[in-house]
Amino acid sequence: MAEQNDKTDNGSKILRSAKEWPDRLRASVFVLCLIGLAAALIVVLKNDLVNKKIIETQGAILDYIGAKGFAVEDVVVTGRNRTDMADIEKIVNLKRGDNILKVDVRQLKQKLETLPWIRDVRVSRSLLPNLLLIEIEEKNVLAIWQLNDRFYPLDTDGYVIEADYRPDKPILLIVGAGAAENILPFLRMVARISPEYLSRVKVANYISKRRWNIILDDIRHGITIKLPEDDVEDAWKKLVKLDVSQGILKRKLTIIDLRLKDKVTVKLRKSRPKAKKPAQQI
Repeated sequence: MAEQNDKTDNGSKILRSAKEWPDRLRASVFVLCLIGLAAALIVVLKNDLVNKKIIETQGAILDYIGAKGFAVEDVVVTGRNRTDMADIEKIVNLKRGDNILKVDVRQLKQKLETLPWIRDVRVSRSLLPNLLLIEIEEKNVLAIWQLNDRFYPLDTDGYVIEADYRPDKPILLIVGAGAAENILPFLRMVARISPEYLSRVKVANYISKRRWNIILDDIRHGITIKLPEDDVEDAWKKLVKLDVSQGILKRKLTIIDLRLKDKVTVKLRKSRPKAKKPAQQI
């Protein structure tokens, strides 16, 4: 083992072992120098013939560097939940040993973002230890949109997710033509005026592409709120005020009609007839 002696300020000696630089570190420095040189040449030289030669030379350099150990060892995917791994593998299309420097991360990102559940994705290389990293942010489902007896999941931006989906918990149901395009402004209005009521909205039915019928609390047995085509915000404020002052949403109602500006119409829930007691035999 090679050794060297150094002196400190006070004259005492420190014994240290001479460390050998790893081959991969030298190769990394070599790679950075070559890539920097190639990039500088491409910027300075604009002639098509020269650029073509530079590209060919750059490709040869990358091939050489890849042969020196810069090959794909693993592809690590994080954030995947609903996205099919087979779909990711089909797009990535890499095998162990491929030159990691030749992976076009920008193009790979664009292709992955075409998958239905992916909202955003980050693709990067980790040269040590030769990993390709794919960090996925998937879309969240805001609601299920029912149109002509078909059901479509909507993301939080109000766009249809072109994929099969089965909710694992109760979720907002919106119904009717035009509902998908208009649901976000309505929900934002509710959240701004009365955020505590937002989770109570279970069904939003867009009637004739003009106005909303909203079912609160329970899809089958909740109260239906009929909102007007115009002045929806004022109508919703009126509903909240009636609930706070008179507890209107706690009453046994099936419909609260707010379509008329100066009038509120309600419909009482029908009481179930009491079961007749069987006649007693003497």
